[in-house]
This record gives sequence, C-alpha cells and structure tokens, in this order.
Amino acid sequence: MLPELLQGIDAGGFLIIQDSASYSGRHLLKSFINSALDREEAVHVLGFEVSEEELKDGLKGSPIQRLHFHNAYTDPLGWTDHPAFTVHQFCLEELTRLVKQTSHPKPATLVIDSLSWILRHLSPPDVCKTLQQLRKGGAVRAIIGLLHADMHQSGTVGSVCHLATSVITVVPVLKGDKAVAKITKRSKSGKVMQDEEIFSIKDDFTVIVQGKPSQLGPKQADPKEQETDPTANLTFNLRLSDTEREAKEKLALPFVFSKEKKTALLHSGPGSGRILYEPDANDDYDQEDPDDDLDV
Repeated sequence: MLPELLQGIDAGGFLIIQDSASYSGRHLLKSFINSALDREEAVHVLGFEVSEEELKDGLKGSPIQRLHFHNAYTDPLGWTDHPAFTVHQFCLEELTRLVKQTSHPKPATLVIDSLSWILRHLSPPDVCKTLQQLRKGGAVRAIIGLLHADMHQSGTVGSVCHLATSVITVVPVLKGDKAVAKITKRSKSGKVMQDEEIFSIKDDFTVIVQGKPSQLGPKQADPKEQETDPTANLTFNLRLSDTEREAKEKLALPFVFSKEKKTALLHSGPGSGRILYEPDANDDYDQEDPDDDLDV
C-alpha cells in the first residue's frame, strides 16, 4: 500500500505521516515530495522545522524548480518587521494567495512541515477548520503533513487524523535502519483499509518495501500498545493460583440464593414447618377495617 500512496494521492486527499521521537518521518516526507516532483506537480512546502537548504538536501535535478519553499523557519512567530511566513498566517486566504503566486497550471500539493508546530501555537479546532477548507477549496490538489504524535494529547492527534484520508504511522524495528509503516487508508466510499509494511529509504529517497512484519520475525511491539502492569512492583501478591481460583469459584456467597435454594423456599415440602392461627372470641377484628387497631 505504501508504493501505491507514493504514486499519487487522490485529488482532495490529505495524508498524515505520524512519527515520534523514536523514529523521524521526515525522510519519508521527502520521499513523497520527490515523488510529486517526478510527476511534474508543483509542491509548496510550509517549512517550520528545518531550513530550505536542509529540506532540499538530496532533492537534485530539474524537478527541484517546481518546489516552492515558504520560509516559516527563520521567524515563525513574526517577531521581526518583515517575516516571510508566520504561524498566524495559516488560514485559507493566506495559503491560497501563496499557492496562486506561482504560474504552474496544475493544482499544487501542499506539504506542511510540520503540523505539530502549528498545533503548538494555534487551537486544534482552528487548524482542523483550515485543513478542511483547503481540502474542499480547490486551491491545492492534496495535502501532506508531518505530525509528531508524542508531542500532543491523544484527543488532538485523533481530531487531526480524523480529517485525513490516509495516515502512515512509522515506528522503528529492533535492528538496522528499517521501519514499520502502519497504514490506514479511507476510500471515498467510506471503506477503511489497513496494512503494515517494513520499508527502508535509500539516499535518493527511494522507498524500498521489504515485506510484512510477520515475514521478517516477531511483530514489533508498539510502545503505546504496551500496557503497564499495576501489580508488578507491589510488596504483596494480588494474583491467584489455579487452586485458589478454583476454590473461589466454588465458594457459596452468603445471601446469594441458588436455583435449588429458591425452589426449596418457595415450595414447601413434607415435614416443613407451618404456622396455624385460629382467632378466638376476644380478638378485636373488624372485617370492614382490618387496620382499625393501628389508629392512634
């Protein structure tokens, strides 16, 4: 599925590359940029985290002329008099103006490096609103964003990823320079497809898929999926042995009536006790008012 995404994102698509401190997704981001340039698409990059020289390092050849870098790296908050691009300009009007400054006839691909920088300084609802407007507005053909998932709360990550048509989560493998891409792709019909692939990236940013995690050894454990045992470091034992568990299951708890006990209580058998009472002449009992003796 990873080679399929590299061949092109559908019009109106939104791809998120989700990484963490354990493995950076920037090389995979540059692979998508390189693939878009090879398809003769114009690529606009909002660069918050790396300089233009660092981003273009390794992207050689004539297609680099169609790469437009909007410098939000030197002054992202607008502290100088004439900033090139600031985080506060992340809105539909400003981004549409930036993209239309170029004379390329085809709709461009917008690359955001990174969404985490924007989410640190703008509210998640405003960011999600702008992303949705960009997808529907037609100014850009597709959006590719890098998101550092371990920098945000899970609710923020979930809100942004909910807008995406494809999410690639990259995690490292135990050995070598390979990584696992956990891919979730949503089609226009609403169908959700998921896949996992082990890949590596060459010096020219070509992605080599090397198979499934199950083909190359035990499945890599995701740190987020590893649940800590709250009873691991206690000074006493909270676990039950098989014998103790069996005895617990056989124990009859008080005031819990079994089916047999309920039947015995509701249906008296021979020899069970009964109370027989016959009123005598001195009993003050009124048929019309049986509770008359309770009046005060």
